[in-house]
Amino acid sequence: MKLVANQTLHGFTINTAEDLPEIDGRAYVGLHGKSGARLLYLENDDNNKSFAIGFRTPPKDDSGVFHILEHSVLCGSRRFPVKEPFVDLLKGSMKTFLNAMTFADKTLYPVASTNEQDLFNLMDVYLDAVFHPRIYQKRAIFEQEGWHYELRANADAQSESEMAESVFEQAQDLSMVLNPAQLSSDQTTLTYNGVVFNEMKGALSDASTVLYDELQKALLPDTCYAFESGGTPEAIPSLTYEEFLDEHRRHYRTDNSYIILYGNLDIDRVLAFLDERYLCPVTEEQLQADEEREKAGLEPLRPRSITYQAPLQASHLVHTMVTAPENACAACGYVIGDANDRTRALAAEILLEALFGSNEAPLKRVLLDAGVAHDVLAYVSDALLQPFALVQLQMPAKGAAKDFSQTLASAVSDLLEAGLDHNLIRAAISHAEFLLREHDLGYADGVIYSMSALSSWLYDDDAALEYLRYEKPFAELRVKLEQGYFEQLCRELFCTNQHMASVEVAPVSDAGADETAERLFELNESLSQEQRDHIVAEEVLLHQMQGAPDAPEAIATLPRLSVADIDAAPVEPLYALDPDTPFTCLRHSVPTRGIVYAYRYFDMNCLEFQDLPYAALLAMVLGNLDTSKHTAAELDTLVKGKLGNLDFFISIIENRCDLTAAHPMFVVSSSALAENVEDLVSLSREIMLQSDFSDANKILDLLKQRKIALEQSFANSGHSCAAARCKSYFTSAGVISEQVSNVDFYRFVCDAIERYDECKDQIAERLASMALKLFDDAACTLSIAGEDDAIKRFWQANPSCGTRGPLQKRLAVPAPVKRNEAFIVPSDVCFTALSWDWRLLGKQHDGSWTVAARALSYDYLWNEVRVKGGAYGAGFSASREGSLQFYSYRDPHLDQTLERFAQASSWLSGFDPTQEDMEGLIVSSVAAIDAPVKPRTLVRRQAGRFLSGRAPEDRMEHRRQIISTDLNGIRSFASPLADVVEAQAICAFGNRRILESSATGLELITLVG
Repeated sequence: MKLVANQTLHGFTINTAEDLPEIDGRAYVGLHGKSGARLLYLENDDNNKSFAIGFRTPPKDDSGVFHILEHSVLCGSRRFPVKEPFVDLLKGSMKTFLNAMTFADKTLYPVASTNEQDLFNLMDVYLDAVFHPRIYQKRAIFEQEGWHYELRANADAQSESEMAESVFEQAQDLSMVLNPAQLSSDQTTLTYNGVVFNEMKGALSDASTVLYDELQKALLPDTCYAFESGGTPEAIPSLTYEEFLDEHRRHYRTDNSYIILYGNLDIDRVLAFLDERYLCPVTEEQLQADEEREKAGLEPLRPRSITYQAPLQASHLVHTMVTAPENACAACGYVIGDANDRTRALAAEILLEALFGSNEAPLKRVLLDAGVAHDVLAYVSDALLQPFALVQLQMPAKGAAKDFSQTLASAVSDLLEAGLDHNLIRAAISHAEFLLREHDLGYADGVIYSMSALSSWLYDDDAALEYLRYEKPFAELRVKLEQGYFEQLCRELFCTNQHMASVEVAPVSDAGADETAERLFELNESLSQEQRDHIVAEEVLLHQMQGAPDAPEAIATLPRLSVADIDAAPVEPLYALDPDTPFTCLRHSVPTRGIVYAYRYFDMNCLEFQDLPYAALLAMVLGNLDTSKHTAAELDTLVKGKLGNLDFFISIIENRCDLTAAHPMFVVSSSALAENVEDLVSLSREIMLQSDFSDANKILDLLKQRKIALEQSFANSGHSCAAARCKSYFTSAGVISEQVSNVDFYRFVCDAIERYDECKDQIAERLASMALKLFDDAACTLSIAGEDDAIKRFWQANPSCGTRGPLQKRLAVPAPVKRNEAFIVPSDVCFTALSWDWRLLGKQHDGSWTVAARALSYDYLWNEVRVKGGAYGAGFSASREGSLQFYSYRDPHLDQTLERFAQASSWLSGFDPTQEDMEGLIVSSVAAIDAPVKPRTLVRRQAGRFLSGRAPEDRMEHRRQIISTDLNGIRSFASPLADVVEAQAICAFGNRRILESSATGLELITLVG
């Protein structure tokens, strides 16, 4: 059915209908007359359909109420009264995206699926969740997801009373609990726990996150943006249950909702479903509730509005933070204008990319050469009413933060006086346009478009499409470039801006008195016996709710897909070796829409083991140095203007049968529009073969920047770092990976920086020698996708690097050593990994492991580690390469989590799902295999399969094994899972107190700070 303007269908009036070439389709904007719900339908032929509903949710304090609501409404609803419908969907849906997001002024609930019935199921559960959540009947949901008190027995009291660390861990029956209230206050500790509470402890351990929050507050102090929408650990416990419910009543209303539909949908069916099942009934309930409040003399709970901030200037505000000195940072923020001036916001993004987007960008280069900071970052924050540009210093020099706004204004004035390089701006425009056309952002397209639309629609009902259109703004900006527009914008932003602020985050080793700890201590001291009994009783009731299974009749309400609903496997484009090329070439038939993707994989076996960190350094510096033909700045402009990307990195190919047979490859990744394929060849070849490694200062800048990036990854993605480190305990691939990334490479970087004056010449020589060894056609496998004519022109442009004789294998990888380490980093939480390898167990991987991993992650670990333990996340993965891995992140515990890991095999041996649940696990596992991917990702995946020696059919065999999984097969994995735990290969990153109080016996290492 086709919609037209001014049409009314199922209560929706379509106000506008227009072609939108940016999505290869049409856009319809409408309104549901009775409920006030706004509608945006983006119609095209994409089978990866999506639905999203969003609400304007401007916070009034730092309590994180909307973040807690985002979590909580997905914990059961009126039609689906189960504890975790969100998790049930993760386990049993064919979704390609399923999540919820809290922004600074809105909350969004998006889902996507390639199966239309599945999308209806997802819509049904999400709409019932947001409009009819069980939070009104289950206070424990608020306590679980937000915050609650816990009384813990101190260590000496534990031994006397034979208690576990907390009643929370052991309570099965309130009558059997030895009550901590029987202990005196000096024998107990009162603490906070909760999923969002712990998530934000982790998030706000990051100095850059704190800097952004403080800068936004300084720029917009009289608005909702002055508050941390996620909540701060200090303020979250101030939120009461009653306030929590009131904020839901106030904001989760149909007349405050934004519905976005995308893809190849039966729109008549969708709109009828929305109208009949949710919008009209909910509207009647809202009106009745408003009338009842008016009769009681109370005002209706209307959504809060978002207000403008009058211009102001706030210079050098200092925020102290307990963190490592390496995390020092500072920033200046400049309000750009109004959210609905998309062209100006896009121009600001382009300007920042041109001036700060690489080490050779002119303003960044000036600041680095002046020694202002180790790194300079710049970006636009635009998902708010008043977008602003942000320029950030990482590890600023002493005194630099105080004068940064003046330093930056002076540098901009000098640049404008010398003349803004229009070629640089043109290149930045071309690069931005390429990225928007490629639209490869890691999520389903409809989800990205939903977020983009709300960047303007939230503030203006007539602006639903402003952030989706880019054809016209790019055309306008190319014309305006010749009219002095970018010079004027640069001057207005940085030199004459009357709405700006500067903030510094200054690390301190001791913040003095811990107000939260003092408050809890005083409360613990003042608790009456009745109050202590109440805390314990509430905790036990919470635990009982978390541990109790859902009633069969509640489970039966959930919409489900069966194995019979699984569609035929999608046909994957073919790939094969091209026999008619000068060197090894893997040709992909992936449709690329006019883009050429070229990946060169160079065999690194010609290197010695001690060369590996230098190979990683080579990947860092290539493209950032002069060549014999161009300066680094000229190259930067050429690459941005002509290519989609040109990146260098190391990929490690594993052998599924032999864990000692790891194969490192140096990868040169490039892409370009077909008309620029000659530039793709010439620029990548020039950088590989003609780079000049003599500029020691630029290499030092890159080393310092990588050090900062690694430190941030340890504190923000510690579970990934722990998992990678664990792998080095027992596989050659892990040993190699440590040399080129993670902890061992971090130590190499730190040592290189410390000894740089004495070793810089040696580094330059080794990099030059290594480039000569690596870039050899005989060692190269080219993976390429694009149209025939473009690939023909690729070969005509002469991509050869030359050949320098027979390859010699020198790489000898030392045997792995199990170390079991706990790395102390600046964080308030912990990240943990426990892993082993099925190849060490004498087992073979089977697709059934994928189903078992999903059951462990979403049935067992979600409940035990996240729900009960308060961690933000936990899971189990079984890779096809070999690793079997438990992990947790933003976790307040270590020992308790490891105990949960240890009990997983026992749980799996007794796993007894219903037939529907079992089929759901299979369906969702197959959906992950079948999910559509962008051309770039597919090319990489096919090349990885080829290089590791796996046949093209391997993926379908894995899929067949998943579909044929049975319960006995899953239970049979309990024994190898116990072996994984028994191997005790453990690594953790995190908070010093948590790690030092652990009884696991891990080797404690202070890594940062």
